Amino acid sequence: MTACLFPNGFNVYRDAEPVTRLLVGTIQGASVIERESPCASWEVTGRVLDGLHISSLMIEPLRGGIFAGAHLPRDAQEGGGLHVSLDSGKSWQRRINGFSTQHVFCVRWVEEHGKPIIYAGTEPAGLFRSEDYGETWRDRPALRTVPNTDKWMFPSPPHIAHVKTIAFDPRDPQTIYAGVEQGALLQTIDGGHTWRELESFSRQDDRSYKDIHQITIRPSNPDELYMTTGPGLYHSNDRGETWEHLTMSAQGFRVGYPDHLIYSPQDDRVLFMSGASEDPGTWRESHHADATVMRSKDGGRTWEQASQGLPQSMRANIEAMSIAISPDGFVLFAGTTDGTIFCSEDGAESWQEIASGLPPVSKSRHYFNLQATAA
Repeated sequence: MTACLFPNGFNVYRDAEPVTRLLVGTIQGASVIERESPCASWEVTGRVLDGLHISSLMIEPLRGGIFAGAHLPRDAQEGGGLHVSLDSGKSWQRRINGFSTQHVFCVRWVEEHGKPIIYAGTEPAGLFRSEDYGETWRDRPALRTVPNTDKWMFPSPPHIAHVKTIAFDPRDPQTIYAGVEQGALLQTIDGGHTWRELESFSRQDDRSYKDIHQITIRPSNPDELYMTTGPGLYHSNDRGETWEHLTMSAQGFRVGYPDHLIYSPQDDRVLFMSGASEDPGTWRESHHADATVMRSKDGGRTWEQASQGLPQSMRANIEAMSIAISPDGFVLFAGTTDGTIFCSEDGAESWQEIASGLPPVSKSRHYFNLQATAA
């Protein structure tokens, strides 16, 4: 199996064979890490899409294509957007026909009538749909007509909001959740022709602060949602109509800035979460994220450290986490802003470093905030 690790988007991979290949999205392309067998050591074997800041990677299983969302390189006129490989990553085609931007933040696929439909979330915040495997794209402009879009803004330069996360209701591919960082959690029930905002989670003291990181749907109950945000973790039992702020009530919770959330394939009451102790604004002063991985065995009510084998005090942030699932079990991967990759093959009981010295695995400019020379 080939799996991927990257900052933004869907992070679950399934196959009949154990994982032996990992594509890692970095600020300088996608690094390739491989092992000959499930018991062998991992080795960095190459890099593809060199020079591009890879924000999202996706393997579409029906046809086997690999999709990479990229930022337009700084001071460049061309090169960002959406790239597709049809030969397991050996060669890539840039497919941006119909895009109005060259910054793609997240990519997801959904099956409609037996065929894969590809969606891409972009900066400025937008959602594009392809029915021909990325050859052409069509905008879903209604996403930008909901109220208060003028308040959408991302703190880091160029201060433009983006669609960071997309989730599909498994019962109906026309029901989509889209998270705007920073701006709104949106829902459509007609494939993106109309949208409404789900905002009951908004802070009473600052309703404009809606820093959406990841929206996930519980596998055993599609009405149940979990959402990681700048202010913490939220949980909904009614498709996002109402929310409980678990960060405020959960025991043992020490992640102040959660990002990735993953369900155990063996029991979806077991959750794995990565993140930093404080927000990126704090990192500008401390240059220390104090990142970790935590685990809950009761749907997020109580939490415990799941970081054995990770650095005791992790300066870098964990900006990516993914899971590779096979009949033999599952493997968790984590990637940091200093280019170190870890994996766990025992349900986060322990972690092992499998690569280091890669370019930063980072969304936006977060890795700048953790450099001692950062301005």
